Amino acid sequence: MKEVTVTELKEKIDKGEDFQLIDVREQNEHDFANIGGDLIPMSTFRDHIDRINTNKEVIVYCRSGKRSADVIQYLEKNNGFTNLNNLKGGILAWSDEIDPSIPKY
Repeated sequence: MKEVTVTELKEKIDKGEDFQLIDVREQNEHDFANIGGDLIPMSTFRDHIDRINTNKEVIVYCRSGKRSADVIQYLEKNNGFTNLNNLKGGILAWSDEIDPSIPKY
């Protein structure tokens, strides 16, 4: 599975690169702390696979990187996606390394 570090994600954002950022946490987690991106909760993502771009890089994140990795593995195995990247360390790493104003939970 391909991974992107939070530093690499920050560089992509700063450069204005064209990619899709997807948050697979639940609504209450997204409301509490998020770094943007499309909310497609892990609990419902199978109903919303059509919202995931197949024509550009997609970076998937969650709290620590575990749920996003599970979603990516499912999508690669069952839907043939090849453009997905897991955000290593998730939003916790973002808070630790990029923006400490993002609350941890």
